[in-house]
Amino acid sequence: MKLGKNIFGVGVMTGISRIFGFVRDMLIARFLGAGRLSDIFLAAFKLPNLFRDLLGEGALSAIFIPMYTDMKKEEGFAKNVFSWLMAILLGLTIVFEIFMPLVIWGLAPGFAEDPGKMQMTVTIARIMFFYVIFICGAAFLAAVLNAHSRFLLAAFMPVMLNIMLIGALLASVWYGNQYILYVMAGTVVLSGIIQFWTLLSRIRHKHFGLRLIIPHWNSQIKSMFKRFCVSLVGSGFYQITIIVGTLVASFESGAVSWLYYSDRIVQLPFAMIGLAVGTVLMSSISNALADKNMRSVYIQQNSSMRRSMMLIVPCMVGLFVLAEPIIRFLFQYGAWTPESTHAVALAIKIQCLVLPAMLISQIYSKTLYASQDVKTPVTTSMISLGIASAIYLILFPFVGYLSIPIGVVVSGYVKNYLLGRVCRKRGLVKTDKKTLWAIMSFVMLAGILGSVLYMIPVHSIWTMGILICGFAIMYLPVAYVIDRKLIK
Repeated sequence: MKLGKNIFGVGVMTGISRIFGFVRDMLIARFLGAGRLSDIFLAAFKLPNLFRDLLGEGALSAIFIPMYTDMKKEEGFAKNVFSWLMAILLGLTIVFEIFMPLVIWGLAPGFAEDPGKMQMTVTIARIMFFYVIFICGAAFLAAVLNAHSRFLLAAFMPVMLNIMLIGALLASVWYGNQYILYVMAGTVVLSGIIQFWTLLSRIRHKHFGLRLIIPHWNSQIKSMFKRFCVSLVGSGFYQITIIVGTLVASFESGAVSWLYYSDRIVQLPFAMIGLAVGTVLMSSISNALADKNMRSVYIQQNSSMRRSMMLIVPCMVGLFVLAEPIIRFLFQYGAWTPESTHAVALAIKIQCLVLPAMLISQIYSKTLYASQDVKTPVTTSMISLGIASAIYLILFPFVGYLSIPIGVVVSGYVKNYLLGRVCRKRGLVKTDKKTLWAIMSFVMLAGILGSVLYMIPVHSIWTMGILICGFAIMYLPVAYVIDRKLIK
């Protein structure tokens, strides 16, 4: 497998998706602002995203790919897992449709203080929850393709959702804002259906033989579900951290939206770099461990760590320095206010500091999952949740919504330290000195250029664009020489 080529391909596709996502968010900000309507949509949308992460892109994929690879990609195993997944998703959907009022009350209790806000959120959440069946199914289909080293189509699929939501928002000019939340919810469900059938068609075209069967219980499924339940707890703790943050933020008007937009900005470089690395490493390290080739594992880890840190560090510095103009030029139109711009920028300046820890944790966690160790991520997630939640609750009375990004940063570095310690003790990770030297060099170089950037006033989007391009032109050649020449 060509590691660098696949990481680049997935990163590019993810970047395209996120660019369309920013266009979508700009339109949401323009038409909905950062208040009641956006709070309703974003709170309701958290539920399907949560289950997508848990049952699709999170615990199930992390367990399925190493087992599927170890079984030499047996078709019968994939069919059985797929059938069990779809049956479980159907049952979950029925349960949540019935108990949605209780779910939303638990997710955002502060909405009850605004007449009609809670009821509208329940209605929109009920519509969008059908998206769970299709998007979780699509995430599993993507895992099958990834296990066969076919990454690009799966990485491109999120573009479907963003393009369709952009169309729905633009169409609101004609049908009016009174129906906009209903149209957006229906669009989300339709995009899930399209993603599901596109990936399923691709798998059948490649003759992987995946289809629904009557699910049956055997030793393979028993082993997978046992590991899945343990891993689900770990992924669940991460999602609970997000829910706790939403719950706390719901008591400050507009805070749910502020944190959503700050997270979207910070997640862009992580998605393009960190998630791309994790997606490809899961498959490549699983193959290397199956062949008992630890030298290949170490080479892949160090190469991924150097090159991904070379890119993530300047992103962190750039977000810290340019947070306010980025938000102002992207979102401050229509219903969006300068106060919202300042609030989101403050959250970005704090939360962007966690990017290096998130990226390295991605390498550690994928290595552990590839070795079929699911207990360590669970333990670290529990500790991380406890630290984050404590910070949320302790600091909220003093700094309000900013307690959430502070908690994210502190708990992120703690989790990174714990994962790394376990990997090193077990001999699953061996970081070269040249890798450490290169990372320190990237931090120093980006810090120096960031200090210069901080002193230059930004009065227009063109000025900001020129500064970003100038930063890249000065940083990337030097960083490339450090990575390719000086560390050898």
